[in-house]
Amino acid sequence: MGKTPKGETRRRVLELMRQRILGGAPPTVREVQGAMGFSAVQTARKHLETLIKEGALDKSPGLARGYRLRQAGFSHAPPRAIPLLGRVQAGALTTAVEEVEGYLPVGGRPPREDLFALRVRGESMTGAGILPGDVVIVRRQPTADPGEIVVALVGDEATVKRLKVRRGHVELHPENPAFSPMVLNPDKVTLVGKVIEVRRFLEGEGR
Repeated sequence: MGKTPKGETRRRVLELMRQRILGGAPPTVREVQGAMGFSAVQTARKHLETLIKEGALDKSPGLARGYRLRQAGFSHAPPRAIPLLGRVQAGALTTAVEEVEGYLPVGGRPPREDLFALRVRGESMTGAGILPGDVVIVRRQPTADPGEIVVALVGDEATVKRLKVRRGHVELHPENPAFSPMVLNPDKVTLVGKVIEVRRFLEGEGR
């Protein structure tokens, strides 16, 4: 087996910390040891201490889970909470209701982005990996490029579909052959935003 390139292990440790911290569960040193497969806890501690010295991490004294990402030397924005607003149909249209059900943490996005989340109903986007019960993270924007997945309002009803523009019409395409595309005049459609992330909860939160 070839030797691990210099710095690769530390990069993997930092990526592990990034994922766990942005997910709201900073790991302990022993959890880092287990996740990385280190034979000794001291190896994990040494990598974490080096990342602190390099400016990628900070740690609150006396807290086993006190690690946090430091902005200096790290490009990801700190996590922030965005509202989970009701549901959006991936199938037949449903009346749009913006009721705040809760909040979700989002990291790694520019802090000025206007983001919100919606829980998906229906099966018209299964071909794009968006299943019933999934949560989509949406960036509010009035336009999108053809081929992007969007949340759109048709009258007072909302849907998530893939956007296409053809012959002066707006087309909202499903990703499931059991559903038909919607072909609409531009004045009948309002683009709410672009889907930038999909989250799936296997149990508990999000269901």
